[in-house]
Amino acid sequence: MIAFEPIIGRYFTADIGGERHRLFFEEAGRGIPLLCLHTAGNDSRQFRHMMNDKAITDRFRIVAFDMPYHGRSAPPDRWWLKKFRLTTKSYLEIVRAVWLALGLERPVILGCSMGGAIVLKLAVEYQDELRGIVGLESSAHAPGRYNQYLHHPAIHGGELCACYTYGLNSPYSPEVNRRENWWYYAQSGPGVYQGDVYFYSVDWDAREDIKTIDTARCKVALLTGEYDYSCTPAMTEAVAASIRGSKYTLMTGMGHFPMIENYPNFRPYLIDALDHVAPRATADTVP
Repeated sequence: MIAFEPIIGRYFTADIGGERHRLFFEEAGRGIPLLCLHTAGNDSRQFRHMMNDKAITDRFRIVAFDMPYHGRSAPPDRWWLKKFRLTTKSYLEIVRAVWLALGLERPVILGCSMGGAIVLKLAVEYQDELRGIVGLESSAHAPGRYNQYLHHPAIHGGELCACYTYGLNSPYSPEVNRRENWWYYAQSGPGVYQGDVYFYSVDWDAREDIKTIDTARCKVALLTGEYDYSCTPAMTEAVAASIRGSKYTLMTGMGHFPMIENYPNFRPYLIDALDHVAPRATADTVP
C-alpha cells in the first residue's frame, strides 16, 4: 500500500507586472493561510518537511510557490530578451499577486533569506492585509553577496551556486539534508541565483521602512541561525530593535536554511513563532 504524502501541487496563471506567468505551487493542510517564500535560486521543495508535519497542517493551510524562473514555474514570455534581475518592486508584485490569485485571506507570510527580507517590506506595505510575518534569516540590508562569477560562461553555474550556499548550513545539520538543499540549488536556471542576489545585496535596503511596522496590526516573529554568516544574528537583532513588539529568537546550532537543513531542531522554534503571529486562543475563531 502506497503512503501518499499530503502535499498537492498545482499550476495557475497570473498577471504580474504586465506579463503573464505560469506558476507552480504546493499546498497541504487547512486553516489559517501560511504562504511560504523560498530562498534565492531555490524553490518550494525546501518546505516539504513543514508540509508533512501534522502539528502545523492541522492549524494552517501551507502554500509554497515557485517564483517565476524558479523550480517548476516558467519565465514570462520572451524571457530571453532581457536579463533576469529581481528587485524589491517586482518581488512585492509577485508575492501579492500570488496571495490575491489564490484567495488567501489575511495570511501569515513566512520567508527565508531573500524571502525573510521581503516579508519585512510586505509588513510595511500591507500590514492591514496580513495576520503576521515570520522572518527566517531576515535582514533589512545585506550587501556583499553579489558577484559576476555567479553567472559566468567559464563556470558551471549550478555547481557554483550549490557550493556557494552549502557553506551557509550549520556544520551540525545532517549531511543528507544539506546535500538535498545543494541538489535543489544545482538545478537553478542560468543566471537565476545571480538575479535573486541582485535584489538581496544590491537593491534591498529597508532599514528605515521597517520602523513603520505596527505589530499591533501585523505581528512579527524573527528566527535566525547561530551559524548564518549571510544574515548574521547581529543583522536580525538590528531588525528586531527597529520593530517595536517584534519577537526575535536565536536558533542555536542552526544555519541559513532551517526548514530544510535540520527540520527536527527547527520545529520547536517554528511552532513558537507561529503561536506568536497566530495565537491559538484566536486562531480557531478566524476563517
